[in-house]
Amino acid sequence: MQARGAKSRRRNPLPFRFRAGQTISMNAQSFSILPGEWAIARLAAGAPVPAWAAAPAPFLSVTRTSDELSIVAPAAAVPAGVRAEGGWTVLRLQGPFAFDQTGILASFATPLAEAGIGLFALSTFDTDYVLVKTAHRSAALAALRAAGHLLK
Repeated sequence: MQARGAKSRRRNPLPFRFRAGQTISMNAQSFSILPGEWAIARLAAGAPVPAWAAAPAPFLSVTRTSDELSIVAPAAAVPAGVRAEGGWTVLRLQGPFAFDQTGILASFATPLAEAGIGLFALSTFDTDYVLVKTAHRSAALAALRAAGHLLK
């Protein structure tokens, strides 16, 4: 964690548009690709967390709101008949990031949006994850590399 007022030691600033005509300097981020195909499932808000969503996996996210229960899991773990969309690739940003560090997700979202690629973003205590449709994976990687991000 960086002391207040201290300058960042990160290198490779990259510009990105915050609003039309406005740019700020953002640092390049390292990221990796989690192996496998992933799915995003939606269950009713009051549904219990299913057993398949509690199985060991390299990445699993369960988010409950008053409107829904969303689960990101390996596509093979999601049973037939569950409302889900498969075909996602998970990009893991190299954290940890301080909670007051700003612009991390924006530095990924902006080049993806400019390339016409949608995303699904999740954050944990230490880092951020960006999911892109596997069909757009090559284009997403090209856009992120062009923006200065580094695939590990």
